Amino acid sequence: MAEIRIENLHKSFAHFTAVRDSTMTIGNGQFFVLLGPSGCGKTTTLRMIAGLEIPTSGKILLGGDDVTFRRAAQRDIAFVFQFFALYPHMNVRENLAFPLKTQLTARAETRRRVDEVAQMLRIEHLLPLPVGGLAGGDRQRVALGRAIIRRPKAFLMDEPLGALDAEFREMMCGELRRLHDRIGATTVYVTHDQTEAMAMGDRIAVMNKGEVLQAGPPQDVYDRPRNMFVAGFIGSPAMNFLPIDGGAANGAHEVRVAGAHISVPRLHAGVKEGKGVIGVRPEHIRIDANGALRGNVFAVEYMGSTQLVTVDTPAGRLRLKAPNTIQVEMRSTVGLQMDATRVVVFDKDSEQALPSDLINGNGHG
Repeated sequence: MAEIRIENLHKSFAHFTAVRDSTMTIGNGQFFVLLGPSGCGKTTTLRMIAGLEIPTSGKILLGGDDVTFRRAAQRDIAFVFQFFALYPHMNVRENLAFPLKTQLTARAETRRRVDEVAQMLRIEHLLPLPVGGLAGGDRQRVALGRAIIRRPKAFLMDEPLGALDAEFREMMCGELRRLHDRIGATTVYVTHDQTEAMAMGDRIAVMNKGEVLQAGPPQDVYDRPRNMFVAGFIGSPAMNFLPIDGGAANGAHEVRVAGAHISVPRLHAGVKEGKGVIGVRPEHIRIDANGALRGNVFAVEYMGSTQLVTVDTPAGRLRLKAPNTIQVEMRSTVGLQMDATRVVVFDKDSEQALPSDLINGNGHG
């Protein structure tokens, strides 16, 4: 396994820029997730790492070696696609053995490694079966096995669970993470599903419009988003955004939202009049009769142990998560209290998070 480093990676197609000056390091043995909406550049980035696309400019290093202009076959990586790319005329054993056959591996060693990988993936019973009759989850296991058997320096996965139904996808998320931990692989995983990214990644990089907007551990990206796009893309339901209609007050510990004073982490730079937005996640808002911000309940969605409450306020519509033990009446007026240590303040024009005690590690969040 090996570290992957990309430096100022850029890819243009005629007048369209798919990836713009991306720089990141994927540590040896790390599960690294490229996350973003369709068309953000994550698959193009992965294909350049794989050698399936040549960068317009920039550099790609694999284990310290510059592989920027090497062919895919010279990079010692394994690629797992969304669609399984198995050989339909071969059975499972033959599909697993094919990469070793092309490397002229001895027959006894090939059989040993096929059996080892099949046991690891719990597909021993499928070895004699044709792949065409397998369920989607089993076919994905075979595709993974064919990648693993080569023991490459890195695994590159392009939405490998996208073609599976919800039940299989959830199960395979756990399987993939356990497999990664077992073999100590360096893995780059592309997805548009932030739930997958948060569940599996050691580090995630959020991309949009060809740029890496933020990279770091999932919890750090969730708690300390650097801009409004990252804040809104990560989390389900998404972060609430409410415009600030008055500058910071009370030693920069409060801002005014629809006339209500909302506590925030102390800002190192004051919020200019009408130039700020606060962001707060649904789980960091609670219904409180004494809450400064008030609104009318628009909808209540029961979700088992919690309920998702939508409230219309003078500052806009927001959503919060509440315990199912609280009785919330439709169209009733409620007060809302926000966890001050969890509020993020953004500049309205740049959409960048403003520095605060919390963001710099001095707060309680």
